[in-house]
Amino acid sequence: MRPGRSERYWCEWALLDAGAGAAAAPGVLVEVDGGAITSVTRDTRPPDGAERLGGLTVAGFADAHSHAFHRALRGRTGEDGGSFWTWRSRMYEAAGRLDPDSYHRLARAVYAEMALAGITCVGEFHYLHHAPGGTRYNDPNAMGRALIAAAADAGVRITLLDTCYLAGGLDARSGYTPLEGPQLRFGDASADAWAERVAALRPAADHARIGVAAHSVRAVPPADLARIARAAPEAGWAAAHIHASEQPAENTACIAAHGRTPVRLLDDTGFLTALRPTLVHATHLTRADASLVRGTGAGVCLCPTTEGDLADGLPDLGRLAGAPLSLGTDGHTGIDMFAEARGAEIHERLRTGRRGTLPAHGLLEAALAGGHAALGWEPDAEPGGEGGAGRIAAGARADLVTVALDGVRMAGFEGDRAADALVWAATAADVRHVMADGRWIVRDGVHTAIPDAAARLHAAITELTR
Repeated sequence: MRPGRSERYWCEWALLDAGAGAAAAPGVLVEVDGGAITSVTRDTRPPDGAERLGGLTVAGFADAHSHAFHRALRGRTGEDGGSFWTWRSRMYEAAGRLDPDSYHRLARAVYAEMALAGITCVGEFHYLHHAPGGTRYNDPNAMGRALIAAAADAGVRITLLDTCYLAGGLDARSGYTPLEGPQLRFGDASADAWAERVAALRPAADHARIGVAAHSVRAVPPADLARIARAAPEAGWAAAHIHASEQPAENTACIAAHGRTPVRLLDDTGFLTALRPTLVHATHLTRADASLVRGTGAGVCLCPTTEGDLADGLPDLGRLAGAPLSLGTDGHTGIDMFAEARGAEIHERLRTGRRGTLPAHGLLEAALAGGHAALGWEPDAEPGGEGGAGRIAAGARADLVTVALDGVRMAGFEGDRAADALVWAATAADVRHVMADGRWIVRDGVHTAIPDAAARLHAAITELTR
């Protein structure tokens, strides 16, 4: 963490632990030094020299699943019918136009939008590695470094989930198909070549960590999944993720080709047990799949807004009870962690016809400590340690997000119902101030380093889509 001078902040209300009753405490003094919280005490009045933070202060949110370039597609696909697969064709068109400079400009603006929504850490599921046609840049990791630099510019932490992507798809009859067209940008020659490239990606700043991903069982054959699993004990990766069972067609193809579901295939290759990965979406798991996930300690990242936008289906979250949960904005149909938390429970209500399956404090925990844990920023660091995030406590990273209580959405706020108010009433528009690692990155709803974030986002998207 960075060196710095001690600062004191008096919070009108603060949610200290989303998972323990989820009641907000009134009058909380938070002391910050060098990017870490050094003490948290109750104080009914703001002491001299402390800055008053009105509203409700929570820890910073973690967006556990992002594809930054998908932000350019918001409002441009799917409104006139189609499916996940027709949307994917439009996504490939956007992917084909980016280079390291334009990707940096776009991602910087996307991460600024995240910061404005209270997100202090992002997991970037990154597979746009090479130049069009698959030609390597002089620096084979130029695109990944552009994302790391963009996160630094926006003041947020990043876990770059460098993604192995080796096949163009999995056909039920013909097996794995070669990469073609825009997909050629995604692939390395082999799992070994991918691992060699990732090994050379060493961030120079403490705001970034390197994790890994396999895109899916559609894009990484079993032998290569096993190769990644064998490398895990020595690699020191911060986290591992994979898309799993997002669409019924994925399950159908995997069963036809391999005689087993995607999750069973991950288990048989060692990927599930060696990496205990975060499974993104996990929409169409069987009961046996869900039991495997829970038994291995793997996690699940839900992205309800995108899953709804792409008509993926409704996951059976009852089967996943006990598995670690995180939340992501994925394709950036919207960037609002309150909406993602709310969406998970709404989807479950639609599936079951019952209300209240997922308690608000659990959903909020998924967006806070759960998301950071899924990205390798452990929320349980010892006092004075480096890495704890997703909670307001001594020793944790100094991430503070203040949510306004004087607007119409949060009117009627009660401290003992803080989690309910955040999940069921708040939106990203209610975020007023955001601190990440002891630095204010948003003040009064304006990004401190990128005050013209909307204009930059508009310019970057226009450049990509014109």
